[in-house]
Amino acid sequence: MRLEGKVAVISGACSGLGKATAIRFAQEGARLVLGDINEQAAQSIVAQIVETGSDAMFVRLDVRDETNWIDLFKQANAHFGKVDVVMNSAGIAIPGNVEEVSFEDWKRELDVNLNGTFLGTKHGMKALREQGGSIINLSSIEGIVGIDTYAAYSAGKAGVRNLTKSAALHAGRKGYKVRVNSIHPGYIKTPMIGDDPVELARLGKLHPIGHVGEPMDIANMALFLASDESKFATGAEFIIDGGFLAQ
Repeated sequence: MRLEGKVAVISGACSGLGKATAIRFAQEGARLVLGDINEQAAQSIVAQIVETGSDAMFVRLDVRDETNWIDLFKQANAHFGKVDVVMNSAGIAIPGNVEEVSFEDWKRELDVNLNGTFLGTKHGMKALREQGGSIINLSSIEGIVGIDTYAAYSAGKAGVRNLTKSAALHAGRKGYKVRVNSIHPGYIKTPMIGDDPVELARLGKLHPIGHVGEPMDIANMALFLASDESKFATGAEFIIDGGFLAQ
């Protein structure tokens, strides 16, 4: 049990990569605080976690709202007594190149992907700084290289990449035993990219490995970063992309 005794907060926990990570963490003994706006889906996820023999609670979380984050950590501490891991995985992807994306869509994208991650990192740091722990921020391959048709998404995920490094340096220089790292997935089969077989095949060909990834590919990397196995990793970016960025 690689996470036995640990308590993990996950935003965007009711779908996609957040859901997969929550289940994987539970399999390894973690107790979970699931943050999401999708209250209807939460019951099913909590039930799946309970089936693993672990424990979970759901807290409604709009990652754009700082008061929601403050309340989540209060509830987590009241219920479990501590937090050891924070994973910021809530995100959206709004298409639009730099000429065509509306300012409203630009702001909405950055509000969720960048501001939401900032708030989770800020309040996660406060929750972890006394006893130490791990903050995991979900970026993207588009946080390292741009994509012309998703200008706001690329900008937000690039911001997450360097926010992570800044937070890691801050924690280290303050003497906090808090590690902060980012994960950069390639295209992963989640609701964000859909399940059309033609599109999945097209996206798969973009990766030298020949196919898109599965949510558990990312959850397993998050598991490593959440565990004590990664105790010397901080301020780093972990690329799980089937060779996409090696080209």
